[in-house]
Amino acid sequence: MTQRPIVQRLTTQRVLRHRLHRPLIALTALMGITGVASMVLAIVAPVEILGANGWLKPVKFSISIAIFAATIALILDTLPRRRWLWWLGTAIALLLLAEQVVIVAAVAQGSTSHFNVATAVASTLYSLMGASIAAVWVLTLVLGVLVWRRRDGDPARRAALRAGIVVGLAGMGLAFLMTGPTSAQLSDFQGVAGAHAVGIADGGAGLPLLGWSVEGGDLRAPHFMGMHALQGLPLLVWGLEALARRVPLLASVRTRTRLAWIAGTAWAGATAITLWQALRGESIIAPSAPVATATALLAVGILIATASVLRSPRVPEAGRRAPQPVA
Repeated sequence: MTQRPIVQRLTTQRVLRHRLHRPLIALTALMGITGVASMVLAIVAPVEILGANGWLKPVKFSISIAIFAATIALILDTLPRRRWLWWLGTAIALLLLAEQVVIVAAVAQGSTSHFNVATAVASTLYSLMGASIAAVWVLTLVLGVLVWRRRDGDPARRAALRAGIVVGLAGMGLAFLMTGPTSAQLSDFQGVAGAHAVGIADGGAGLPLLGWSVEGGDLRAPHFMGMHALQGLPLLVWGLEALARRVPLLASVRTRTRLAWIAGTAWAGATAITLWQALRGESIIAPSAPVATATALLAVGILIATASVLRSPRVPEAGRRAPQPVA
């Protein structure tokens, strides 16, 4: 069976020719509808939960789930056709849908979905969400192993997807840091076990739409940043390919591959620093001197590495052609 290269160029014609995983694509479309509906409700029927408009939460999760589902569908399309892989993708779609159903239902009732163990029903639903996300992480890990073992296709695209999956799995795993009860919750139990804020109580002022706290640490920031490396790094390589014909420095696949690994290192480093900042109880917009210094050192290191790659002699690559720019 012919295997297609990893992260092939995506065009409208290709989508029409190949049937991407239908349940995941259906989930992507459904999340688009859910996101728009939630935004409308946020405007016409706002629900205040922990000092914020509760309908913004399903908006954020709709966007995130849609992007994730579409990405998994594209990854599955690069792998050999196997029935068990179809079921794996379907399981991911159903698990993500279950999480979103719980989130929307909780907002409709004016309650929280995450960390809510105030009643038997709330605790059961929260446990269901936790189990769903844990299962999605494991299934994504299985896909990551399959992708890592591939040896065909463009090396730069392969490097971007490999780094994206590793950093993405780490970012997804950071969600479990939020599930343990805080000391304040243990000393005065109020039906809540777990928090995304560090140093302050959940709620309060946050960034527009994202909601990340501007008053203290927030573990959602590194979770979000790491998780979406799976989309950001392949998109970066596509961008390099699009520039290859106009920028001779990027014509070499070896150069683009090295830049992909540098970008993966940068993404992992930025995620780690953001996690460190959150655990220190610092707002994402108010870094301390140590965090700012670490960020600057990472930036300088990445710039030096990038300059070194671009300045290194480019050996002609016989038989290779620069990929066509993304349509």
